[in-house]
Amino acid sequence: MSSSLVLHHLLVFASVLAQLMAQTKTGSTSMENTSQVTEVQSDTTRLDTILMTTSVYTTTATAWAAPAIFYPFGSSAGDIEHLEFDNDSFQYVDFSAPFTYFGRKYSSIYVNYNGLLTFNQSLTESHPEPFPTYGNEDYIAALWTDLDDIGIGKYWYQEYTNGSVLDRATQDINQYFPNKGFTAIWVFVVTWDCVLTWDMNAYDRHSDPAITFQVVLISGGGFSFILMNYGDCAAISYPVEAGYDTINSTDYYVIHYHSNGSSIPNLKNTTNVNVPGRWAFLVNNGTENVIGLQMKLGSYLDLTQTQNIESVLQLINQELVCHGAPSYFKLKLRKVTKLKP
Repeated sequence: MSSSLVLHHLLVFASVLAQLMAQTKTGSTSMENTSQVTEVQSDTTRLDTILMTTSVYTTTATAWAAPAIFYPFGSSAGDIEHLEFDNDSFQYVDFSAPFTYFGRKYSSIYVNYNGLLTFNQSLTESHPEPFPTYGNEDYIAALWTDLDDIGIGKYWYQEYTNGSVLDRATQDINQYFPNKGFTAIWVFVVTWDCVLTWDMNAYDRHSDPAITFQVVLISGGGFSFILMNYGDCAAISYPVEAGYDTINSTDYYVIHYHSNGSSIPNLKNTTNVNVPGRWAFLVNNGTENVIGLQMKLGSYLDLTQTQNIESVLQLINQELVCHGAPSYFKLKLRKVTKLKP
């Protein structure tokens, strides 16, 4: 072998090695690729092939990110996580504070892998019942369907009683339901993510079609709300239900129901609050406090003239705030009665 040929091979090898070292610094190349390079043969074609293969491998490793409308979730957010392979499962979760759902207070919940939240019992049935059910259960169906038969999935949940998640919930609710002066004191976030594959590597990379959605329970000051967030939702052939229902169906709402899930890819574009992919619902109204008040006025006319009435109500409002009442409440005059002295 001539010295020029040896030099040529060394230069090529050095070029490949330098390329791999540069890729290793970016955290993209595996040890398997490095070991392949050590099997260098004496023809340039083999080296070109290795270089091409390595380049293709590194460009396919991309990170998957959830939609911006999603609340934090996953292990990085400190959630409790469950991995599912072809299994109908549920998790029973105790709350640190009760959640009021259309007048009924619940201190626990069942998080079902099929995309359903229930309060009185688990319900792992994959085929949803069309709302209204007129049954004896309260349902929150983020996306009730047969997730366990379509691929690998995970679901996460976490309860919050302080921190930035409560601040975000407060901001969101006041945007969608103004004039309530709402402050969130409790939040419960559940997220489902199923990839239509049985390959764990494909799941981790999100390289196959996926179904990703989330429900957020929010409460404070007697009010309760739910947010439903939808990301990419791949079409499937199973029945799908999204919405909520109550005992005897006194209150219910259907976001989506179909005997097959061929149209669920459009969920990420639907909304009732002008935010694509998000639905928001008030599921328990704040309590109304009635205050009895005795006053002495110089004239009956003081409460029969509109301008005087508003002035009196404003003074009462200021006085109540000074004694600890929240500043956002409203006073309404129901009746004025003149009593005999």
